[in-house]
Amino acid sequence: MHRQIAGALTGRVTKWIVLVAVLGITVIMAGFSAKLTSVQNNEASSWLPGSAESTKVLEELSETVDPNDIPTLVVFHRDGGLTDADLAAMEADGPEIAKLDGVTDQGVLTPAAAQAAADQGAPVPTLVSDDGEVAYLYFVLNFGTNGWNDIPDAADEIRDIATLDGGEVHLAGYGGQAADSAEAFEGIDTNLIFATLAVVIVILLFTYRSPILWLLPILCAVSANFIATGLVYLLAKYADLTVNGQSQAILSILVIGAGTDYALLLVARYREELRRHEDRHEAMAFALHRAAPAIFASGATVAVGMLCLSFAELNSTAGLGPVLAIGVAVTLLVMVTLLPALLVICGRWVFWPKRPTFRSTEPTANGLWARVGRAISHRPRRVWITTTGLLLLACLGLFRLDASGLSTEDTYTKEFDSIKGQKLLTEHGLADNSNTIQVVTNSAQAADVAASLEGIDSLGTPSEPQPVSGDRVWFEATVNADISSTTAADVVEASREAVHEVSGADAIVGGGAAFYLDTKIASERDSKVIMPLVLAVVLLILIGLLRAVLAPVILIATVVLSFGAALGISALLFEYAFGFAGSDPGFPLFAFVFLVALGIDYNIFLMTRVREETQTYGTRKGSLIGLASTGGVITSAGIVLAATFLVLGSLPLVFLAELGVAVALGVMLDTLIVRSVLVTALNLDLGGKIWWPSKLDSADHALTEAEAEAPMETVH
Repeated sequence: MHRQIAGALTGRVTKWIVLVAVLGITVIMAGFSAKLTSVQNNEASSWLPGSAESTKVLEELSETVDPNDIPTLVVFHRDGGLTDADLAAMEADGPEIAKLDGVTDQGVLTPAAAQAAADQGAPVPTLVSDDGEVAYLYFVLNFGTNGWNDIPDAADEIRDIATLDGGEVHLAGYGGQAADSAEAFEGIDTNLIFATLAVVIVILLFTYRSPILWLLPILCAVSANFIATGLVYLLAKYADLTVNGQSQAILSILVIGAGTDYALLLVARYREELRRHEDRHEAMAFALHRAAPAIFASGATVAVGMLCLSFAELNSTAGLGPVLAIGVAVTLLVMVTLLPALLVICGRWVFWPKRPTFRSTEPTANGLWARVGRAISHRPRRVWITTTGLLLLACLGLFRLDASGLSTEDTYTKEFDSIKGQKLLTEHGLADNSNTIQVVTNSAQAADVAASLEGIDSLGTPSEPQPVSGDRVWFEATVNADISSTTAADVVEASREAVHEVSGADAIVGGGAAFYLDTKIASERDSKVIMPLVLAVVLLILIGLLRAVLAPVILIATVVLSFGAALGISALLFEYAFGFAGSDPGFPLFAFVFLVALGIDYNIFLMTRVREETQTYGTRKGSLIGLASTGGVITSAGIVLAATFLVLGSLPLVFLAELGVAVALGVMLDTLIVRSVLVTALNLDLGGKIWWPSKLDSADHALTEAEAEAPMETVH
């Protein structure tokens, strides 16, 4: 940031204007922020690309089958067998459930009705297990496009009606899963934010050791979150931006975590300048002038990295990109406007009890990281080779990473009601008839298409074809497997292979299990496209920032190495410590984008300072000064960001728990090992060569013992 602009933002009058303006915007956007949950789109169909076969089926059936239909099961179980009284109570529950708002005109299929239809030769599912211990009711819920918001209340009403003294009753099928998903994300707009803020406050108290200073970064982070979520709400409401519970959770985490990181960097630089300038306004002008390039580069790297997600085929991933980019951009602006204004308004007393007085000694000059730098300087090549070897060893854990997908049972970190119901159906030989494949084909070949499905394991008998439009018809068949399991995916793949071979049928296969399979296919494609794109974009930003080629290439390589090590260690933790069955197909991509975009931040913070000091002291001495002066703040920033992402583990979703662990671990590796040890050792070994092709350090020379041990005086 230009020195005059920095001064204008924190002048004696303008600081008050900035304060009023940002707080005014915060108040306005807070009202919109509270409505963000209401515009979430968590329907499976909104996640898939238009090119997916299951999406094409949905489009063809849009006039015949309502996409908002939610097949739902109420599962009854009694050890030793359901009694006649139990079955009679189930029959009585059916009409009561049918009266509820949201239950479609099809009503409720009960065991007695199913048996009567079967006696007449109708193809209906069996609703009572052979051992008589389990039975279920089947019906369809439909709340229009507002199903995600209305189904929790409907689930409560159904549970009030369906009871079984001495037995178990569970809500399963799509409806049960949707109700459980809503419960998993319940309070995401408040509980998650409060938990994140609590963690950050504790860390800031230990970092600043001041009972007052922590409040300013927190106020700014809250302001940024209100503005960002309010803006995302407006874009979702009026510009068709896709927002779901997952993206909202990550948005708040990222805003608070990244915002606190930027605040730590700025406050640390401001504290330095207060020791050099008697006037706090002048000190802040210099602090902004010198810290802003690193903050802007960091924010740009994260925002552009997130925008790369927009190139994803998977709509949920593509929508996450702009949501998070907006969050980072807003956070960046708040932290370079509101925070400086608050700091200069408060004055030096806000640092109490350790106020940085004019001309006092800079404590980082001989702190922990200064000593680490000196230790590395004696044998830098041995240090970076050893460190690289250990990180490569950690990467071997990648061979244990299973990102083939998770079954419904394994998707959550706790056993929800729908999972218990699904287990009972499976254990007692009942098919979950809410899980079907839907086949659309030309009417003339319908019989041949149905016949082609014979013999496919775990696939039921096809229903009678129903007209769609023109000469197209559709039918469905029950998949006797969990909707998101490998078995269900195998059934879909086998079904597609079979129907595609029927000449002239133009047959396509969709349905719930097909949605999950197509999501996996799209996720794998997105990883192959977006990972290289993110690396290329981040590399270009680093080249522009450092005005060199070799240093950016080295930094990218270290971050990729850190990502591999973090994912390798995480894979071992998931399998052997947490007992997770695997990972979501989108997990590697999300972990990569966050770790590369966020991990490079700390290298940016370090290397911009190294470049600044190189102009006076040379690369090797500048590297030691850069590590000494930024070490403490970067470590604190890494701990904050790691802790905020770990808060994701409070949500009972394996995907978010794994993402939180992997990002937290990767951030700490970047903070404590990659940035402080590996990058510093490379800088000390290569010296001025790292700025190639720039001639920034044309007088490059090896450090003498005296220079390495000299106090780390920073440039004024």
